[in-house]
Amino acid sequence: MNNGTKVERKSEHELVITRTFNAPARIVFAAWTTPELLKRWWVPKSSGMVLLSCEADVRAGGRYRFEFGHGESKRMAFFGKYVEVIPNARLVWTNEESDEGAISTLTFEEKAGKTILVLHERYPSKEALDRTMAGMEDGMPESFAQLDELLVILDASPGRS
Repeated sequence: MNNGTKVERKSEHELVITRTFNAPARIVFAAWTTPELLKRWWVPKSSGMVLLSCEADVRAGGRYRFEFGHGESKRMAFFGKYVEVIPNARLVWTNEESDEGAISTLTFEEKAGKTILVLHERYPSKEALDRTMAGMEDGMPESFAQLDELLVILDASPGRS
């Protein structure tokens, strides 16, 4: 089922991405916070890259680091710290890989077994958001489609319902 990823620029500094997933919030939250699961969906397959390493200490004050790329050559990384963690409901983290990193807030709202996910990002400048928007409208929907596929498997797993 295509639940449509909505990418909206709310201001010169703010981006909001909304998507509904056909899985309970606890499973969607696990897919966002468990390194082994993140590796299965986070990087768009069409990019030809993979998530090479993924570390996530998901607690307030905990750090994360995701490295992706084409094998060992030209690795790129996203890293920062978790500011707020409310299991199955809310994650807030910093993006510290550059001076242009956003503060990201992700909420999980469950309704009738589905999860409405809202990702709100606030950038330090208009230019930083402009650079992020290039490629976001294609990459994010593809990653979320990959997450959809994973959620079907996780939701059907024994002991998960």
